[in-house]
Amino acid sequence: MPFSSSQFNDIAPVIIKDGIIFCSDRRASSAKNVTTFNEERLYNLYFSARRDTLKWREPYEIKISGDPVLFTGPVSVSADGSTIYFTSSVLSGKAARKRNIKNTLGIYVGELSGRTITNIGPFEYNSTQYNVAHPSISRDGKFLFFASDMPGGQGGSDIWMCENVNGKWSVPKNLGSKVNSPSKENYPYIHPSGRLYFSSDRKGTASYMGGMDVYYTVLVDGEWDDPIPMPEPINSQYDDFAFCASDNLQEGFFTRKTGRDDDILRFASNIIRKDVCDPVQENNYCYEFIEENAIKYDTLSVPFKFIWNFGDGETAEGSRVIHCFKGPGDYTVKLDIVNLLTNEIELNEKTYDLRVEQIEQAYISGPDRCFEGEKVIFDADSTYLPGWAINQFYWNFGDETIAIGTKVDKIYQRSGNYTVQLIVTSAPDGSGRVKETCVSKNIVVLRKP
Repeated sequence: MPFSSSQFNDIAPVIIKDGIIFCSDRRASSAKNVTTFNEERLYNLYFSARRDTLKWREPYEIKISGDPVLFTGPVSVSADGSTIYFTSSVLSGKAARKRNIKNTLGIYVGELSGRTITNIGPFEYNSTQYNVAHPSISRDGKFLFFASDMPGGQGGSDIWMCENVNGKWSVPKNLGSKVNSPSKENYPYIHPSGRLYFSSDRKGTASYMGGMDVYYTVLVDGEWDDPIPMPEPINSQYDDFAFCASDNLQEGFFTRKTGRDDDILRFASNIIRKDVCDPVQENNYCYEFIEENAIKYDTLSVPFKFIWNFGDGETAEGSRVIHCFKGPGDYTVKLDIVNLLTNEIELNEKTYDLRVEQIEQAYISGPDRCFEGEKVIFDADSTYLPGWAINQFYWNFGDETIAIGTKVDKIYQRSGNYTVQLIVTSAPDGSGRVKETCVSKNIVVLRKP
């Protein structure tokens, strides 16, 4: 990124409304070069405002009010942008300046206003005995994920989670042996989709992986599933960590160490993914038909039979009937009334001209659930877009795979809940304009029995 220095370490980008907050050990001025007693330069927070897709403004430092801290690390910001969770040294000020002191990392919460963080308070599970760091708050503010080497983990540092219950954080819960390993797991990031991204230095499963790599997992039936490594070019033989992404996953940022320093990189996805696609609406060709005068006939105590002819070859008897047509079309519905005492028949006592219409929409035909590893078929044959010269049917299966065509097959490799999007585009009209619409359908992928 243009705001990432070639001389200093820039890490842990976080997307907020107008730009990026990141951590950097750059000097704020030529005279400022504060280090720890181990001669490690300390991180501070910076913000770079976005001008357009590729241009960014010069970063400025975000100040922290109160007692000077030794370290300011990865952050997370609430959905409304007012509350910030950040990593810092547990001991600060004079207490932190004693030589040979063991200073651990903790999480702190403050109010973010412009270029300043105020009203700072510690996370209740900070400790001088172990590190608590790298916070990530969920979009609804209900769950806080973080990294820690507290007792009870799988080894190294693990990903933990707390739930906000009536304004108080629950006891930290380790995400378990599927997510965590004897290696180090750090930099959790909970995406609004429910995916949990994190970084780990466990042994990679592909030749392009090495050092730290980015993984993601999802919650399935109350359990975190086996983590999946991100593909190239997100992961590489270098250290790749501190991943974040936009809500629609069309772009994102992460950190890579390719030499002596860490830099922030941006990625963009070629996969088309819409922020909002209306769910497929099911066509309902069923109607209720009522003979209002049936009550009058009943009060006269004269037995009548009501015979409905629906104009599609089907008939039914009764003063109140429900009939489902097989498809759209124009139908003439007729009602015959038979006097059971005289056997007189009043033909076509009532006649209705009924137009049964199909909903104008792209349409997804496919299962609501399947098993992992099972081939399923999706088709768009029932798409009804009158006046469209359809150019392309584009499928996004919700697992970073796509297909193009009217009828496609898909095999989901992992269990979970997925949202399938069908994006339909027209050929350009005489003015070069292209129409586009999309619909969505949810599918539940179950584990093999």
